Amino acid sequence: MQKGTIGVTTNNIFPVIKQYLYSDHEIFLRELVSNAVDATQKLRTLSGKGEFDGNVEDLKVRISINKEEGTLTVSDNGIGMTGDEVDRYINQIAFSGADEFLNKYKDNANAIIGHFGLGFYSAFMVAEKVEIRTLSYQKDATPVCWSCNGSPEFEMTDCDKAERGTDVILHISKDESEYLETSRIQALLAKYCKFLPVPVVFGKEQEWKDGKYVDTDKDKVINDMEPMWARKPSELTDEDYIKFYHAIQPGMEDPLFWIHLNVDFPFTLTGILYFPKIKNNLDIRKDRIQLYCNQVFVTDSVEGVVPDFLMLLQGVIDSPNIPLNVSRSYLQSDRDVKKISAHITKKVAARLEEIAKNNAKEFEQKWNDIKIFIEYGMLSDEKFCDSAMKFALVENVDGNFYKLDDYKALIEANQTDKDGNLVYLYATDKDVQYTHINAAKEKGYDVLLMNGQLDTPFIGMLEQKIEKSRFVRVDSDVIENLIRKDDSKNEELSEFNRTIATEVFKSQLPKLEKSEFFVNCAALSPDSQAVVITQNEYMRRMKEMAQFQPGMSFYGEFPDSYNFTLNTAHPVVENVVNKAVEALRDEISPIDKDIAVIEAEIKVIRDQFKDGEMPEDKKNEVEGKENVVKDLKQKREASIANYANGEDVVKQLIDIALLGSGLLRGEALDRFLKRSVDLLK
Repeated sequence: MQKGTIGVTTNNIFPVIKQYLYSDHEIFLRELVSNAVDATQKLRTLSGKGEFDGNVEDLKVRISINKEEGTLTVSDNGIGMTGDEVDRYINQIAFSGADEFLNKYKDNANAIIGHFGLGFYSAFMVAEKVEIRTLSYQKDATPVCWSCNGSPEFEMTDCDKAERGTDVILHISKDESEYLETSRIQALLAKYCKFLPVPVVFGKEQEWKDGKYVDTDKDKVINDMEPMWARKPSELTDEDYIKFYHAIQPGMEDPLFWIHLNVDFPFTLTGILYFPKIKNNLDIRKDRIQLYCNQVFVTDSVEGVVPDFLMLLQGVIDSPNIPLNVSRSYLQSDRDVKKISAHITKKVAARLEEIAKNNAKEFEQKWNDIKIFIEYGMLSDEKFCDSAMKFALVENVDGNFYKLDDYKALIEANQTDKDGNLVYLYATDKDVQYTHINAAKEKGYDVLLMNGQLDTPFIGMLEQKIEKSRFVRVDSDVIENLIRKDDSKNEELSEFNRTIATEVFKSQLPKLEKSEFFVNCAALSPDSQAVVITQNEYMRRMKEMAQFQPGMSFYGEFPDSYNFTLNTAHPVVENVVNKAVEALRDEISPIDKDIAVIEAEIKVIRDQFKDGEMPEDKKNEVEGKENVVKDLKQKREASIANYANGEDVVKQLIDIALLGSGLLRGEALDRFLKRSVDLLK
């Protein structure tokens, strides 16, 4: 018998293991099964090198529970260990047996997973005592038994063991008794070990007999030793891919398409990533892509390995370049991980470009399902954005799809303004903005539909990517101003007529919460709408961006700003304005003259003292005159409002414009409908 102290630098490695090295106790089973698989793979490697001439066809790992004895056992019939190897690999924690093995068999290194050492010691997270019973593959080897009760002391003796391999026997602690339940172990094996390359046996297959399920003599293998991602794409059908998708993502709709990753330089990477139907719900889940290391499940928190925008995808990634025990900080800083992340992005972009090129119709049909994914990727990853500019689509209000370059060519001749800027017109709601869309079409313009969840920041990004371009919502101004072809202006009203016109309409505009209207006049085409409500592009876009960028949240508090434009060239508006001017001229002109005289007097007084302090008596005089002006303006406004109150045509024009912009609701809509009937009498 050999007794000794485990070779570690601290007095007791076990509290360190339990508190710091591992955050989740359940991964002990993954570590032990991985070590067991490693032992079988090593034996297969030796056989391939001609250094072992025994049978390697029946290699397997077996997990068993003995509730009476309170033990959980992980057994393999792999390479086994000699006493010296137990001393080196188990008693000397700082020494890595896998490193030595990989150096010797580096040509086959990718076939070997895991390592002895700290992975084995994870067993003490759930066990109060651990035993190892092992027999090396080497001829005339002596079986060895090793045991430790969770302290640095261990015992190692020769023992009886007839079959090659290793048994790791865990005496489960009382407070970890869940790991003696069959259902719990089944769940853990399904999570961590269902794709291991060596048969993993747990229990027996069952059959229905005499009204219940009973065990048969056949071992129950819980894993698929050749998962889909490890096979060649040429061997697989669409049905195979879809079946595998439902196996890893039960309950989901069929995926749109998928990418089969298969890289062997400068790193090894395999996997399958699926594009689910996303539509307009930006739902980034951190558990939809599973990360494996040589078919051993590592984690489903793949931040760092997969760029954020690819978290919308689902599937598996397998790479031996990522160790089993990884921390978030490791994933974010490791050079190999960054290369893997960049390569995945590149492959996804290449696959999308391939589909867009070879199956354009299919790509168009699926565009609205993947649009949010593409836009999110373009907004968050510069390299993906550069690639996606070649295949990203835009859709116009007629349901036609275009690649960005093709759409640019389509509108370039007709939608370039006087300054050489290409103007992309867009709508966000075909029904609400129908009037504006129709006006644009009558001008020969094309209008995009940009109603996606990320279209606001996406538009801003496109303006930066496409030189000399700007995006303008079709209801942000009257159609004549959206794409200015020259600086010519139509004949405008006189100042008095314009003032009367704007104030007549302004007096009848509704007071909407968090909204303000600015009335102006423009001599548009007589065939254009009589009154048009538009919303300033800049302020509206800033308010929309406030929901995406916290630093811009103050814009969200600003009121909605609307321009209320009177088309003074329209016969109805022209009649309304002429009638108002005729009715109000005699009453308003004297008030305007009085206001002008008093304001001139105020200016004279202020100019006298602009370089010095104004005496108190002059301040009082100015204040008195300002109050008079204020009273006159109020009288003026009241007179105009009183006139406008009796003009149903003014109210009707306002309500028609509000209705066309989706702003007429409730009681105001009811009044409009009744007035419309009355005007027909």
